[in-house]
Amino acid sequence: MGNQVCTGATLQCSFGTSPGSFTASGTQVSTTAAAGVVSEIAAANIAPFGMCTTLSNPQVASATTAALGTLTPQPCVPVVSAPWSPGALRVTIGSEAALDSNSQCVCSWGGVITVSAAGETNVTVT
Repeated sequence: MGNQVCTGATLQCSFGTSPGSFTASGTQVSTTAAAGVVSEIAAANIAPFGMCTTLSNPQVASATTAALGTLTPQPCVPVVSAPWSPGALRVTIGSEAALDSNSQCVCSWGGVITVSAAGETNVTVT
């Protein structure tokens, strides 16, 4: 069981140098709007993670080549095209599984994005 992820949650990418934040989409009923799984993958939902450190990111690869092989991180721009998973099994937001703190998604450059702090401690979803 995980906690409900909401606006203000802290996220981390395995290739990012710093934490990012999460902003839920849709109608906001409070300062901590709840999130669904599928629709919460846009750039507006997932803030950058400082600098990107993976060579699978073309900007990092190009800068590293220009630096004669010395890893040269570049500004992070998360590119997420697949939904978070697994999501809550029994709780939905609209028709989508609720996003919980056990969920993760993958950036197109290979980074795994996880929830460090859900932003909600009073709502546990299963």
